[in-house]
Amino acid sequence: MTTTLVFVEHNDGTCRRAALECLGAAASLGGDVVAVLCGPGSADAAARAGAHGAAKAVVLAGGDAFSPDAVAKDIAAVAQDLGATAFLAAATSRGKDLAPRVAAHLDSVLFSDCTALSNEGGALHATRPWLAGKAIAHCTSDGPVFCATTRVNSFPVNETGGAAEVSERPASTDGKVKVTGLAAKESGKLDVAEAPVVVSGGRGLKDPETFAILDELAAAFGNAAVGASRAVVDAGWRPHSEQVGQTGKVVSPNLYIAVGISGAIQHVAGMKTSGTIVAINKDADAPIFKLADYGIVGDALEVVPALTEAIKAVKAQG
Repeated sequence: MTTTLVFVEHNDGTCRRAALECLGAAASLGGDVVAVLCGPGSADAAARAGAHGAAKAVVLAGGDAFSPDAVAKDIAAVAQDLGATAFLAAATSRGKDLAPRVAAHLDSVLFSDCTALSNEGGALHATRPWLAGKAIAHCTSDGPVFCATTRVNSFPVNETGGAAEVSERPASTDGKVKVTGLAAKESGKLDVAEAPVVVSGGRGLKDPETFAILDELAAAFGNAAVGASRAVVDAGWRPHSEQVGQTGKVVSPNLYIAVGISGAIQHVAGMKTSGTIVAINKDADAPIFKLADYGIVGDALEVVPALTEAIKAVKAQG
């Protein structure tokens, strides 16, 4: 029987959506789903994990600072004690930091940024993009524990309404590196990696002031984040936290709108798995149109404001 251990990332008791999606991915493998949590507020987060598919939750209690190497060692120990057949974490910054360490402790290979998981007669399989999205790989492992990270916005969040059986075990305090605090900029904006709608701009917008029309479009949706191409970020128009692409963030929203973006392979690698792709570009031969589900050839300064007004009108109708 499959037992899947899931690292549930949370902020002071509030589970990140990416972690809840990871629980949904674990449910697709069948068998038991066990959440493992650490840090302040873990008890509250464990309760929410139970409502999203975790039958059990293990809280790593104690420790006054987060240590990736110590937590990884603890998670690997939990996996071994439970006889877990799989370990999953969301492909967030923290998940990408922890998962390879856990896999190393378990003497297993790690499949990163997976877009699908399956259990085929007891053999676990992962589907993930390779070569900047040019190929899709279907992978399996002979390692003792199947380890993978799940791409954000690629799996459903399951509302089971259940309750997890919560247990505690002491957290290790001998980590070599410890995070004693976070100094995050309070922006109030959605993270581009987790937003269901992403509106991204490129050099075709010509200057940083023009990005205001994308901010207005994102605000009209109400659940959208603004992204940017590498060229725009390198020029200092937008912060690196908004960069989408191979050297930025990989996103997989339900809707991706590319404005003034030509479609270089480095950018495409970061958004290729989006549900619906809309391209707005005045160059009819831009490569992005080959990938887009819908394309608009026109001046962004005319098209985007018109689109914003149309969305506002639809919202006003209820």
